[in-house]
Amino acid sequence: MKYLFTILVFLVGLKGPNANQESAFQEGEWFKFKMSYSGFLKAGNATLSLKESTLKGKPVYHVVGKGWTTGAIKWFFKVEDRYESYFDKETGAPYKFIRKIDEGGHTKDIEIDFDHSERKAIVKDKKKKKVDTFTTAQDVQDMVSMYYYLRNNIDIPSLKQGDEIMTNMFFDEENYGFKLKYLGRETVELDINGTEVKVNSLKFRPYVMAGRVFKEEESLTLWVSDDKNKIPLKIKADLAVGSLRADLVAFKGLKHSFKTFH
Repeated sequence: MKYLFTILVFLVGLKGPNANQESAFQEGEWFKFKMSYSGFLKAGNATLSLKESTLKGKPVYHVVGKGWTTGAIKWFFKVEDRYESYFDKETGAPYKFIRKIDEGGHTKDIEIDFDHSERKAIVKDKKKKKVDTFTTAQDVQDMVSMYYYLRNNIDIPSLKQGDEIMTNMFFDEENYGFKLKYLGRETVELDINGTEVKVNSLKFRPYVMAGRVFKEEESLTLWVSDDKNKIPLKIKADLAVGSLRADLVAFKGLKHSFKTFH
């Protein structure tokens, strides 16, 4: 339960850059996801919203992601997470990342500033009142900007079943190499605004570290819309205890048409 929003945001990057690819998103885009535990118990909700802004005189996109527990679960494990990212409108490079969370009393308040020319990340831990500087990987993304950068550059025609895709991300105080395997196309069923629909999707298998949270390194599966939007539709995670699922239940502001069928 502690990782419900982290899992959702962490898993939706897909492919390396393609400069000629048309943008997949625009200002005003908004998603809402329903989280459920072990297939039937409602665990919470998560949202992602995108708007245009400026940061130190630079035109940027500002993303705000929120996650929170609902219903009976919040009475014994309350989650209130907020993630923010400011990234360049043209290159997708992140400039600032904010993570403010309260997960069952476990709290963090972290702000990261990226210096891409020096390949540095300045991490301000407001809770511990300390500042540290770390070296970052080439073309690094933060946890939220990675989704928009890679989604915006996925090259669908080049994907072949079994392809493995690598990305670089900096999170908290560490660099991560993240790998996904493309599993092919599949039709998924969703309940969007109270209406049951079917959507054509691309299916992926992200690799994670087995242990305390996940059963094994292939414990995750995600589905992304097979269209110009490339939005996350569904995620399943087999945890060390139980399972977690996220389903898209509402959206608005998509740049491209979103096709569904019954």
